[in-house]
Amino acid sequence: MNRKRYPEEFKIEAVKQVTEKGHSVAEVAARLGTTTHSLYAWIKRYGPDSSLHQTKSDENAEIRRLKKELQRMTEERDIPKKSRGVLRKSVRLRYAFIKANMPVWAVRRMCSVLDVHPSGFYAWLKHPECKQERRRKYLLGLIKQFWLESGCVYGYRKIHCDLRDEGETCGINQVHRLMKREGLQSQRGYRKPRARSGAEDIVTPNKLDRNFNPQAPNQSWVTDITYIKTHEGWLYLAVVVDLYSRRVIGWSMKSRMTKELALDALLMAIWRRTPINNVLVHSDQGSQYTSHDWSSFLKQHGLEGSMSRRGNCHDNAVAESFFQLLKRERVKRKIYSTREDARTDIFEYIEMFYNVNRRHGSNNQLSPVEYEKQYERRLTSV
Repeated sequence: MNRKRYPEEFKIEAVKQVTEKGHSVAEVAARLGTTTHSLYAWIKRYGPDSSLHQTKSDENAEIRRLKKELQRMTEERDIPKKSRGVLRKSVRLRYAFIKANMPVWAVRRMCSVLDVHPSGFYAWLKHPECKQERRRKYLLGLIKQFWLESGCVYGYRKIHCDLRDEGETCGINQVHRLMKREGLQSQRGYRKPRARSGAEDIVTPNKLDRNFNPQAPNQSWVTDITYIKTHEGWLYLAVVVDLYSRRVIGWSMKSRMTKELALDALLMAIWRRTPINNVLVHSDQGSQYTSHDWSSFLKQHGLEGSMSRRGNCHDNAVAESFFQLLKRERVKRKIYSTREDARTDIFEYIEMFYNVNRRHGSNNQLSPVEYEKQYERRLTSV
């Protein structure tokens, strides 16, 4: 029998269950279906006392320092690039630039680059409007009113005429600038839709045809991708589910939704199951699954592709159902500060709870692992 292989991210998360979550080695090994010897070896290699962990910690500290320095240098390069002629403008315009870019760069960094003092900027921030600015706001209010009364079809020339009729004195170019700044424009003709260009996608027929109840493991797998919200940004999760037992046999988590995310999840499923016969792998028509790399990967490992019809989520209902359970039972009850926190928690849900403990209605209220063991016992008894 082929020896099982596990990806590095699987080993790292398994070690965290012992070193961070406090589970015993025997308990984690039993739930993950591996040996205590292998788990001890993983702890020695990836644990907090390992030389690899210490090296990574030192590397991470150095990376953080370099990132901070790179951010400083990038800001000092990009601030003048974006401000262009602001350095030659009045102090008030430089203050306005700093205010507009406060969500992007630090105030003191911009003040230093634009040669103004932070105290002066904060004093201006309390009373930024001059007489001319109040006048522009007054005119803009009238412009919006006339534009709305026209049914949102007038351009700056007709709005200028309305302002003159109202007794306001202002130039037509000023009206044009104010409307352009607010995104107000005249009604224009419809643009013809452009034909889509680029390489054709590889779409396979729906061979699964909603046959969600195969008679044995490793006959039909389904795969899909979802996203998890963290304060650090999105974490994308790809899973591969065996339809027989609804067991998650492959997964991968990354910060970007690329084709490698889907390929790594399927590779984990192949390593863990080592299928002998032909397996049907069903997915939706996402760009990750219609790529040439995905099609080549299936052929290379003797797998058969199947895809949902476009815009029909029910064709991949089992994968969608798992994501719904994951988010309802775990994700929506947590707030993840970082992607790493989400990764660890999702690993614990999949490998330590869902696969080995959670009862499933389609499995006669047995967990996916226990349901597969029941199938194996029936085979040996025949």
